[in-house]
Amino acid sequence: MSRPTRRALLAAPTLLLAPAARAQAPDSWPSRPVSVLVPFVAGGPSDIVARAAANRMAQALPQAVVVENRPGANGEVAARVVMRAAPDGHSLMVGSIGVWAINAALRPNLGYDPLRDFTPLVLAVTTPNVLVVNEKHPARDMPSLVAWLRERNGRASYSTSGVGSSDQMTTELFKLRTGTEITHVPYTGGAAAATDLIAGNVDISFQNLGTVAGHIAGGRLRALMVTSDRPHPVLPGVPTSKEAGLEDFVVTSWQSFMAPAGMPLPLRDRVAGALRDALLHPEVRPRLEAIGFDVVPTTPEDYDRFQRAEIERWRDVVRRANITAG
Repeated sequence: MSRPTRRALLAAPTLLLAPAARAQAPDSWPSRPVSVLVPFVAGGPSDIVARAAANRMAQALPQAVVVENRPGANGEVAARVVMRAAPDGHSLMVGSIGVWAINAALRPNLGYDPLRDFTPLVLAVTTPNVLVVNEKHPARDMPSLVAWLRERNGRASYSTSGVGSSDQMTTELFKLRTGTEITHVPYTGGAAAATDLIAGNVDISFQNLGTVAGHIAGGRLRALMVTSDRPHPVLPGVPTSKEAGLEDFVVTSWQSFMAPAGMPLPLRDRVAGALRDALLHPEVRPRLEAIGFDVVPTTPEDYDRFQRAEIERWRDVVRRANITAG
């Protein structure tokens, strides 16, 4: 064996280990631009949160932080890209409750595992859903609505932003808790679901606060309940689910940041810390709160526990309500 060839073979293990070695050096992160994938089109909650954090991080870090929208298959397209990336902190993803919890509960053949294939970083924001009815609806509060639904006996309908959405899951949980039957009418987004509710084509809807706050303020929709554990400042006077008579009915839509599985803990903590600093920055947090988000950046450990509990919660709802993805 020639000396150059022998030197090349001896050097090969070092070259193969170089990416792993770099991944374990958090002080060197980021060494190139950071990519943040959003699994939906621009303008939605995941996109808003991703851009708010990325813009601030780019000012604090020595590298650019680039947001890329990669929609498809309710988050699966983007998730499969990120899960195959190196766990070196340069490929991140923002996803919703649907991407990180409901998909796992609803789709047995999902092409990614939110727990196995990703490193949890932070739960970024939460926002409650709001039970709304048309302004002309006879129900003025929860007891009168439940009585009305039981009288209709399956002839009432509810709108959602789509099959597997948090608003569908919230309504299915509501049906289980109240013993009512309501027909599902899915739409292609929350705006369309709210529009048809305003038009009187459906009877009720659990919608994200940000989607319906303007309609409530304008008198086009009436809010009967907010699914948070405390009154929401955007909806003064609207009862929480507990105040409306439903125990253990705190339901939030949420957005979180994840990275590929296998990220070393020191690097994970550095990236998560940068995200928390960005979300809590005095120029970022108020902007997000003004549009209805509760900014709650957690530790990776707290987010991991939260996500696991969410998957189990919605898996139970899917089973009991016999919900299918088709």
